[in-house]
Amino acid sequence: MSRFLPEVSDPRALDPDAPGPGRGPLGILLINLGTPDEPTPAAVRRYLGEFLSDPRVVELPAVLWQTILRLFVLTRRPAAVAPKYAQVWLERGSPLLVYSRDLADAVAASLRARGLDVRVELGMRYGRPALAGALDALRAAGCGRILVAPMYPQYAASTTATAVDAVAAHLARLRHQPTLRFLDRFHTSDAYLDALCRSVRAHWDRAGKPDRLLLSFHGLPQRSVRQGDPYFRDCQQTARALRERLGADGDRLHVAFQSRFGAAPWLQPYTQPTLEAWGRQGVGTVDLMCPGFLADCLETLEEINMGCREAFLAAGGRDFRYIPCLNADPKWARGFAGLLADNLAGWT
Repeated sequence: MSRFLPEVSDPRALDPDAPGPGRGPLGILLINLGTPDEPTPAAVRRYLGEFLSDPRVVELPAVLWQTILRLFVLTRRPAAVAPKYAQVWLERGSPLLVYSRDLADAVAASLRARGLDVRVELGMRYGRPALAGALDALRAAGCGRILVAPMYPQYAASTTATAVDAVAAHLARLRHQPTLRFLDRFHTSDAYLDALCRSVRAHWDRAGKPDRLLLSFHGLPQRSVRQGDPYFRDCQQTARALRERLGADGDRLHVAFQSRFGAAPWLQPYTQPTLEAWGRQGVGTVDLMCPGFLADCLETLEEINMGCREAFLAAGGRDFRYIPCLNADPKWARGFAGLLADNLAGWT
């Protein structure tokens, strides 16, 4: 009979007593967007080339868009963007990667403190650490059941869906795939909203209350929403829930959208024009937070805390105060770990 058995690279496949599905530790794959390896034009070009080649990110015919991307965007934009990365770069590297790693480590520690046998890996959709490598590390650790958790509170096809696509594409090459669950959004979860509210209240306790609080979410083309993307609805639900948690102070809260790219209309109102209009209208103090980002990055530290600050003050505003992302705040890390543990129910 043995001569009819195929050759195998893993002898455990023919061992009836080898551990099967459901054994071993559980795995959690945390996914964030990605970042250049260093703040140089060459590194930014590599990163943007991968990021902007994703058809989920730029929904144009591939032949047309690749021509524009290669001839115009990648020949000009990296040199313009690299100095901006250099302005926010930390001693340990890119802020997005540093804070994402810190949060992943804190979540892993919190899950261990709960007595759970869980391995946590961080992967980036674009750039490094590669998503595929993080998945392989979980499999190598014996994780036959993996919770895939994109670090985007609000769902969008250009963020959450493309992360799921990438996981599926990598696993499509495997003969023995792990069992998967996906956390698609957590925009109204108590852990997330409590952390946002706590961050705002702590800031106000230190600095006093502003005239207005602006929630700046990453933008999205209006066309995407008309085609069924739930992102705009998710953002508004987050804002409404936070407004309720702030009670009477919720009237200070407003919503805008940042990081527009290209000429097509995106979700409005736009963040910087909103701030400029407020400055001209005599609004004195504005607090701004970016609840769609779990980790501070170029879009929050340079675009918002530098560029938008300058625009608001130049338009006549008196005081612009940026409230940092949740990053690896200890209470948030414990709350996020609890949210993930809830999504492991039945496996634990």
